[in-house]
Amino acid sequence: MLDRVLETALRHGMFSPGDRVGVAVSGGADSVCLLHALLALRGQWNLRLSVVHIDHQLRGQASAEDAAFVEALARNHDLPFHLERVDVASLAASSRENLEQAAREARLRLFRRLRGQGLVDKIATGHTQSDQAETVLFRFLRGSGTSGLAGILPVTGDGIVRPLLGITRAGVVQFLEASGIQWRTDETNSQTAFARNRIRLELLPRLESEYNPAILAQLAQAAEIAREEESYWALQIPEMARDMSAAEDGAVVFVCSRLAGAPRAVQRRLLRFAFSRVKGDLRQIEFQHVESALGLALGVEGHGRVQIPGLDIVRSYEWLRIGPIESGSRAHCPDRAPLNVPGETRLPRGGVRIRTTLIPGPAPESGYNEEQASEVSSQLLDWDKVEPPLTLRYWSPGDAYRQAGAGEEKLKQMFQVARIPLWQRRFWPIIESDQGIVWARRFGPSSMAAPTADSRCLLRIEELMESRESV
Repeated sequence: MLDRVLETALRHGMFSPGDRVGVAVSGGADSVCLLHALLALRGQWNLRLSVVHIDHQLRGQASAEDAAFVEALARNHDLPFHLERVDVASLAASSRENLEQAAREARLRLFRRLRGQGLVDKIATGHTQSDQAETVLFRFLRGSGTSGLAGILPVTGDGIVRPLLGITRAGVVQFLEASGIQWRTDETNSQTAFARNRIRLELLPRLESEYNPAILAQLAQAAEIAREEESYWALQIPEMARDMSAAEDGAVVFVCSRLAGAPRAVQRRLLRFAFSRVKGDLRQIEFQHVESALGLALGVEGHGRVQIPGLDIVRSYEWLRIGPIESGSRAHCPDRAPLNVPGETRLPRGGVRIRTTLIPGPAPESGYNEEQASEVSSQLLDWDKVEPPLTLRYWSPGDAYRQAGAGEEKLKQMFQVARIPLWQRRFWPIIESDQGIVWARRFGPSSMAAPTADSRCLLRIEELMESRESV
């Protein structure tokens, strides 16, 4: 058993020389076995061990006795002991999570705090091959994709390691009994009201006895294959996303034609990657959510919207925007500010920054240039034709003005002709006086404010564009 634990730890590079390792010990067989295994093997890396226990306060006196048992275990081996007591039931009620999820979050918070305080470098948990098999089967029954079927990771990015993943629960008990080591039993593990317990107590034993005696190893192997597949894609997908999309105001925007040109497997992974970037996780995201977003991206050009847990997905022309769900009206934003002349003026949303300068005329021949190498676009107005004060605000439905050299037209129609995505219109800056709109992004000055060769004083408007980030 110790040889297999050593092989697992070496194969996955779980420990470095001198690591401070907090061993998460609940008092149950698996975690007690883990502690004794690492006590026996710590010389391999000169590990500095401590014992970590969290009392979830879910089983009354039994929970307190578990904590006392683990504390005594740490004391008997002269190891530092870290104890955390958490009222998980209250935590679950306040966060609207189930008990299992609330308990997991409480453990992770404790682990992060111990690492953040410099008390441990790694946290070792007692997950076994049996736990791996149960997890894979549980997730398969719930409809998980490849990422879910990767199961329990041997090593995580936040310092959690699982040295017992090559050992079955039966092997753990055999080791403890042969060594005369005691452990605590959690009676809730035998309650079949929980789906995971039914898989452990009913489904897996039947599969093992009637279909495949090696079912635990086979499911663990499937998890390893899925994990290696996911590791490969984890390197590839961010690069692909950078080629096909950009980050914009807390959202990810895809070019639909580029997304459509990728294989379906890549399309789904790109969308899940974007969901995770915007939402922060993939909780509650299911297969049909990915497919609904994909349907928008691959459909005929036009507009459409779907909302999935925590995300608002909008198709407009050739773009697909994945952003957070926002409260309030999406049509426009009422923010406005007096335009500083000369000076710089900002609006709070959409990265709108306008700088104005007064310069002598006449106006050179120039136009609105979006493709400049710098991140500054500028245009000129005839200052003598503009009646201050001027106001900088966002576009509002119904706005219309007469462009230089054109007739009066609603900005909404200009957006449609110019194929401006719906989400960009909300924060579209315009400048107005008491006479009406004198300037709008991209569309330029109004006919009444347009400079000529006779203009004596010019107002230069520079829009300091926020650069689009890579995903």
